[in-house]
Amino acid sequence: MRAYTVDELSPEDVEKIEEALARKGWTGSIKGMYYIPVPDDRLGPEQREHAPSCGPFFLPLETGDGWVRLEMLVRSRQILRCSCVAYACRELREHMIDLVDGLIRELDIAV
Repeated sequence: MRAYTVDELSPEDVEKIEEALARKGWTGSIKGMYYIPVPDDRLGPEQREHAPSCGPFFLPLETGDGWVRLEMLVRSRQILRCSCVAYACRELREHMIDLVDGLIRELDIAV
């Protein structure tokens, strides 16, 4: 699995991140799982085409003991298997990594 991981975080830092993600409404059904929405303008051509039937799309972010991990597989909220479920393109990867890094900076977490 391709992923972006930030580790060596304190329990307090992970808690701050979890609270910020929850405030944004990105919580999942499993504790420690969050669904970061993919902006429509960052979707690939096939994902745009499949958006009415497969969307919305997200990247999963998981928190653990001292780490957060953003998976780079664009997933669908509607269907598990489809050709539109694919790894993020370079532009989307950069955008989502910047989003996570920006959140960490906003929370004043030293990494």
